[in-house]
Amino acid sequence: MIGAETLIRIGPQQFTLSRMTEHDLIEVVEIEEQSGLSRWGWDAYHTELSEASGALMFVARLQRTEESNDSQHVGGFVAARLALDELHINNIAVRHVHRRFGIGGALLEAVLREGARQGARKALLEVRMANEAAQKLYAKYGFEVVARRPHYYTQPLEDALVMSAKLE
Repeated sequence: MIGAETLIRIGPQQFTLSRMTEHDLIEVVEIEEQSGLSRWGWDAYHTELSEASGALMFVARLQRTEESNDSQHVGGFVAARLALDELHINNIAVRHVHRRFGIGGALLEAVLREGARQGARKALLEVRMANEAAQKLYAKYGFEVVARRPHYYTQPLEDALVMSAKLE
């Protein structure tokens, strides 16, 4: 269970996973915009955090070092919602400069584990057809393509693959 921060070190990256707070939202929205995700924006994340029961939202906070002048604190995030026994992963993204270090996998694993702990038996998500890197990550965690949604994404217009995984 993610309550307090959980320290993770993968290669040169050291980060903590913790629950998203209102203080993270400016950086979360910045990552969302840079990643080309469907726009939620500050208001939607804030509403999800403050009003939505079943919201599972985590961030990966990069550990600052003496050599690092990087003012960016949040390196990635995941926003999901638990409804009955189903976990829907709405958004997951990592800053471009911090990709390929395991942050996305750590966020995905954390939300899947917490969803299962709270009673989810299945996880669902949509992913752009062209996003092969994300599809490979999801497959690594047991997701399989179960459907296709034509013209699901806009800007640019693109089909979505619906992927599902059983949780234990």
